[in-house]
Amino acid sequence: MSAHCQLTGAQPGFGNRISHSHRRTRRRFDPNIQRKRYWLPSEGRHVRLTLSAKAVKTVDVIGIAAAVARIRARGGRV
Repeated sequence: MSAHCQLTGAQPGFGNRISHSHRRTRRRFDPNIQRKRYWLPSEGRHVRLTLSAKAVKTVDVIGIAAAVARIRARGGRV
């Protein structure tokens, strides 16, 4: 599963791991990605979305129909 949110577009960030001796090595900051299944009443079916934890809260506020519309507007497939 790729670390990519379908709704917000959150992707991994990159930076440095810094040891006690201050040596730097590259590291990756992954977003908190979850797979959630929602009932989409307008289409009469369930949809499974790959969302960040922040996007799950956004879906709770705006509703699944509006969230799916945003994903499709970004060119995503649901």
